[in-house]
Amino acid sequence: MRLVKVGIASVNTTVGAFVRNVDRALVLAKRMAEDGVTVGVFQEQLLAGYPAEDMVQWQGFIDRQWPELERFAQETAALPTVFIVGVGVALQGQRLNCAAVVAGGRVLGLVPKEKLPTYNVFYEARTFGRGQPGMAEVHRGVPLGDYLFQFDFGVLAPEVCEDIWSADGPMRRRAYSGAELVVNISASPFRLGVVDTRRELIATRASDHQCTIAYANAVGANDGLIFDGGGYLNQNGRQLLEAPRFREGYAAGVVDLDRTLRLRGEATTWRLDREAWVASAGKGPSVLDCTQVVRTRRDTLAYPVPAHRSFFLPAQSQQRSAREALCEDILDALALGVGDYFEKTRAFKLLGIALSGGRDSLLTLLIAHRYARRVRPENPGSLIQAFYMPSRYSSDSTRDAAETIARELGVPFQIVSIDEAFERERAVAQQMLGGASVTPITEQNIQARLRAQRMWNWSNSCGGLFLQTGNMSEKSVGYTTIGGDLMGALAVIANVPKTVVVYLLDYLQEVTGYEGIRKVLAKPAGPELAHNQVGEEELMPFPILDACFYLYAGEKLTPAEMLKALVSMFPEVEATRLGGYVDKFVRLFTQSIYKWVQSPLSLHIGNLDLDRERALQLPVVTGSEWMRDKA
Repeated sequence: MRLVKVGIASVNTTVGAFVRNVDRALVLAKRMAEDGVTVGVFQEQLLAGYPAEDMVQWQGFIDRQWPELERFAQETAALPTVFIVGVGVALQGQRLNCAAVVAGGRVLGLVPKEKLPTYNVFYEARTFGRGQPGMAEVHRGVPLGDYLFQFDFGVLAPEVCEDIWSADGPMRRRAYSGAELVVNISASPFRLGVVDTRRELIATRASDHQCTIAYANAVGANDGLIFDGGGYLNQNGRQLLEAPRFREGYAAGVVDLDRTLRLRGEATTWRLDREAWVASAGKGPSVLDCTQVVRTRRDTLAYPVPAHRSFFLPAQSQQRSAREALCEDILDALALGVGDYFEKTRAFKLLGIALSGGRDSLLTLLIAHRYARRVRPENPGSLIQAFYMPSRYSSDSTRDAAETIARELGVPFQIVSIDEAFERERAVAQQMLGGASVTPITEQNIQARLRAQRMWNWSNSCGGLFLQTGNMSEKSVGYTTIGGDLMGALAVIANVPKTVVVYLLDYLQEVTGYEGIRKVLAKPAGPELAHNQVGEEELMPFPILDACFYLYAGEKLTPAEMLKALVSMFPEVEATRLGGYVDKFVRLFTQSIYKWVQSPLSLHIGNLDLDRERALQLPVVTGSEWMRDKA
C-alpha cells in the first residue's frame, strides 16, 4: 500500500488582498498538517483572488504576489506536507495563471494553465497567456512549464481549472507520462446544476485517464460571481470524498496510489492507448525529482474503508430531494453573494430593503436575513432595515404582509408614505409639460423613483447597502423603472426568474411556516402603482414569459421557432395567443436592453443572465429584420 492523505481546501479570498488571502490559507495549511495531510490542495488564483480581470495588466499586481508566495513557503517550511496554490506570474511579456507546488520552504515549480475560457462569465484569454505542452522555462529561479513532481509518495501533476474541462487537456499526456495524482486547482463559479456536472466530469476524467484526481474549488463571492467551494477526491472513477460547499475550510481523505497503478495495469484499453501515444512521439512533461525536499509522514495513515464497513453494500443515502437541493443551493449562493459584497467592500454598515408586500422584495429580505443569521445569530434583524413606502394605490393586504414578515424576522420596520411627494412631483411634471397631463405610465414611474430616491438618501446618510429587489423575468421585458425600482447598489435576485421566485417562496413558507410569506403569496403579483394592477395581466402568464426568455435568450431561437416550442409546452393555450405572447416578448425584450445596461451589479447564479458584462452581451441599438421569416 502507498497511502496518501489529500486535503481539499477552499479559502474565501478578496481580489487584491494578497496578505489577507495568504493569512487565511496559512491557517488551513497548518491545520491540514496537524491532521496528517500529505498533499494540501488550494484553489486557483489563491493569492490574487478571482476574477482579477484587467487588474492583472498592472505589473505591480502581478509582482506583489511573489513575496506572498515565498512567505507561504517559509511559514510552511517545517510542515511535512506538499501544498499546491494558485498564483499569477509574469514571464516574457505574458501573464500566466499558474499552480505553484510548495514544500520544504521552497517553491518547487510552476505549472501554467493551458485552456483559457472566453465564454459565459470568463475573459481569461484577454489577459492571460497559455501554457504549452513540453514548456520548460524558468521564473525567478523556479522551473515553470509542463512538469510532473516526483515525491516520496508518488508522482503529482498540477493543473488549473479549465484544463480539466477539455477532453484534450493536459491530463492525458501527464497520465501517460506517469502522473498518478492529478491535482486540479479551480475557481469555478456557482451555476444551477453545476455540482452534478462537476462530479460527473471528474469521475469521467479519472476513469478515462486511470488516475486519482483531487479537485479544489474557490469559495466566496467577488462582485457578482459566487463560488460555492467544495471539491472532490476521485480514484480511477470512484468517488472517495466530496468536500462541503458554501463554507471556508478543508476536508481530507486517504487514497492508496498503488491501487491506481494496479487499475492501470488491468485496463487494457488504457495501456494500448498509452502505447500508441508513446509510439507517436507525443511530447510529454518533464519530471522534477522532489524526493529529497520534503519527507512526508504517512506511517499512521489507515486504509480507506467505507464508513458503513462494507465493500459490497451501499451506504445509507443522505441525498437531499431535488426540490430541497435546488432551493437551498440558490438561497445559500445568494446569501453568500450578499454577505461577501457587504463585507468585502467595507463601505456599508446596514442592509436596506424597500418592502412592497410583494414577492420579489420578500425574497430579497429573506436572503438578506439568511446571511444576517449567520453573522449575527443572536439578533440577525439588527443588521437590516426595512421600509414600506405606500401611495394611494398600496393595499392594506400588502402593508399587512410587509409588517407581518418584518415582525416575524425581528427586522426594524418603518412606514413612510410617498403620497404627498407624489402629488408635488406630478404637479412639477405637468408644469414642465406646459400644463398638459402626464401619462399614466409617468404617474407609475414617479412613485417608483420617489421610493428609490428615499432609499438612496437613507443609504448615503447611514452607510446602508441598498438592495435592489427586481427579478430577471420582469427586467428582461422592461417591467421596471429607470431611476426607480431598477436602481440599488446590489441586485440580489436580478438573475432569478419570476417562476423561481415563487418556487423559492413556496419552499420557504413550507420549511419556516412564516405567516408573512403566506400573506404575500395569497395576493396576485402586481406593482401597485395603479388601481388593481396584476403583473400577469399586463405582461403574460409568468410560466410563458420565462419560457420565452429561455428560448430566445438562452436557446437563441427565432420567434417562429419559439412559437413551435411553446405550442408543445403549453397545449392548453391557443396558438394564436401564444404567437401574440412571442411577438410581445421579443418587442419588449429588444426595447428594454437600454434599461438593463443601467442596472446595478447583479448576483450570477446561472449560465444565462442580463448582466451585460457577464453572460449575455447584446448591443443596445439593434434592428429586428433578421428575425422575420424569409418569404
